[in-house]
Amino acid sequence: MDEDFLLHNDIARHLYHDYAKPLPIIDYHCHLSAKDIFMDVKFDNLGQIWFGGRQADGSYSGDHYKWRLMRSAGVPEESITGSDDELSRFKQFADALTLAIGNPMYHWCNLELKRYFGIDEPLSPVNAEDIWNKCNEILRDDDMSVRNLIRRSNVAFIGTTDDPTDDLKWHIKIGEDHEFKCEVRPSFRPDKAISIDKPGFAEYIDKLSDVTGIKIDSTADVIEALMQRLIFFKQNGCVAADHGLDYIPHKEISVEACDKIFVKAMAGGAITADEADGYKTTVLTALAKAYHKNDIVMKLHYSTLRNVNARMYDRLGPDTGYDVMAQNMCAGNLIRLLSKLDETDELPRTVIFSLNPTDNALIDTLIGAFQSSDVPGKIQHGPAWWFNDSKYGMEEQLKSMASLTVLGNFIGMLTDSRSFLSYTRHEYFRRILCNLIGKWVCDGEYPNDDLMLRRLTEGISYYNAKRYFGI
Repeated sequence: MDEDFLLHNDIARHLYHDYAKPLPIIDYHCHLSAKDIFMDVKFDNLGQIWFGGRQADGSYSGDHYKWRLMRSAGVPEESITGSDDELSRFKQFADALTLAIGNPMYHWCNLELKRYFGIDEPLSPVNAEDIWNKCNEILRDDDMSVRNLIRRSNVAFIGTTDDPTDDLKWHIKIGEDHEFKCEVRPSFRPDKAISIDKPGFAEYIDKLSDVTGIKIDSTADVIEALMQRLIFFKQNGCVAADHGLDYIPHKEISVEACDKIFVKAMAGGAITADEADGYKTTVLTALAKAYHKNDIVMKLHYSTLRNVNARMYDRLGPDTGYDVMAQNMCAGNLIRLLSKLDETDELPRTVIFSLNPTDNALIDTLIGAFQSSDVPGKIQHGPAWWFNDSKYGMEEQLKSMASLTVLGNFIGMLTDSRSFLSYTRHEYFRRILCNLIGKWVCDGEYPNDDLMLRRLTEGISYYNAKRYFGI
């Protein structure tokens, strides 16, 4: 993993080193803690950054990518999320990682060790304890605090993921600290108010009511409360709203029918799939129109089956590495949603993410049907996400976008991470991007025109996202 890692021709090396590498990072979707950023947290050991674990409230939080890899290698759960000591966990992860040839985790982890700790040798069971000790010694330095890791990574913008009921206290405090130059903005994530068919819906609506002071007895009240919180989020720097959906719903129903479904759910009644789709469509459509009105980007993540292992969900809870790729035939619903919003000129800037890569061509042709001359690349295909942000997955998506839409308008990479070391994923993406562009030029498929190539490389790496999110 030398300076020319993944760069296999002179043009790729020039584009990366001279144009892509120096640019700041815009990480417009992640799951980092604004509190940790404000408090400028320091970590006691590498395991705290890499693995996480049980939190004070009994829930689990951490890098489920790593947990999943360890499980796949046969590591016992007690050594992953249990009470095993951190060094033992690290050694077993190092052993599992050596088996993960072709997995992006192999590249990410070794890049993190190289960039933040100066370690050039590949992590293995043989050197794991020495690397563990060296990293922990380096972590004692003030330069390894959260804010300094962000500065060292040249991060200009962080878009966190935040519930509408959040008071945004830590975002506000960060904004008042003018010494810290990175912008840390909240992103509006109203999933719990939309997921009427999920456990805890009624309790969440009660919480939303308490926070807003609005007595919520109908769907219109839910929407009013969410609108109030959206305005609050915008006042505190929000530029994007994010939706995590199993699939895209679109079933138009009357106000009266929707209210009956809402009242039924609040009373603890079982909600059918059709009823849930009707309610979800009503609320999602109202929110999308509000995003357009308030100049907020809408992000749609879908085709995920979450928490598929019931036993482990009962033991560990959500977001612990037991989610899988779904196959959802919801293209028609997505098209109907976008078209309905477009009819009244209320379609917001929209980023579409499907966890299933077989949807790449569909999305790339779909986005061309709802573009706008006033916003270049108004409808975006979100970057290769979650199970797809491998070298192969990124290359395949970039090729699909290049073939079917305008790659030069693409808004580039994000981390979708809970780790402050994961900015090497942007480096990984930029290297892959530059190598692919360089290959096309070397193959005679695009001119070796430096001005054109610089515009493409810098746009996709940084400037397109900066323009798109209004940063």
